[in-house]
Amino acid sequence: MTSEQMEIWHNPRCSKSRAAKQALDEAGVSYTERRYLEDAPSAAEIRAMLDRLGLEPWDITRTGEDVAKELGIAGWSRTPEDREHWIETLAHHPKLIQRPIVASSRGAVVARDDESLRSLL
Repeated sequence: MTSEQMEIWHNPRCSKSRAAKQALDEAGVSYTERRYLEDAPSAAEIRAMLDRLGLEPWDITRTGEDVAKELGIAGWSRTPEDREHWIETLAHHPKLIQRPIVASSRGAVVARDDESLRSLL
């Protein structure tokens, strides 16, 4: 990723994700779009993105999704020992990944609001 290049983990069915993509378009920045539900990130890619975000996997997990309820994620513990289990679950169920995630040479954010996204522009 060059200093100008950004990447968005995008779900076109999500209004927040569409708004972030539109903001990138309006800002005229170059980016790659990863439709992460169709092109699911591997556990290694999720680990790398979490490092860039400075977050833990439970911080980017959509616990309200039906699959999260089926798996009982709300009751899972959140310790360093549990981290890999969470990451593997996100890799197998990408629908659980919070969206959109935008990454650039300046860092990465879960861009659910304009302010978060602007921090990368």
